[in-house]
Amino acid sequence: MTLARGSIGGYEYDRMVLKFSMMDDGREVPCAVSASAMDDLERVSRTAPERREEQFVRLRDRIEQCASRKFQAREFEGTPPGIILRSIDFRN
Repeated sequence: MTLARGSIGGYEYDRMVLKFSMMDDGREVPCAVSASAMDDLERVSRTAPERREEQFVRLRDRIEQCASRKFQAREFEGTPPGIILRSIDFRN
């Protein structure tokens, strides 16, 4: 099963992640993608924190595909359990 698009939760400065959610049959799945993963995907050295949401929107399809793969593989982390995406998750 593939997850459906959820909401954008915003950039969390202290963890350096962009929070977002995916939907699994009406149940919200908390997700986050690291700033470094997004920079690696765009091949840029460093995006300003205030531009992270724009960056996420540009990369959203790729990020959500990766989140769906990790969801299907049951690769949850944290409390409550969620999906965390790092640079290594986008390597083939």
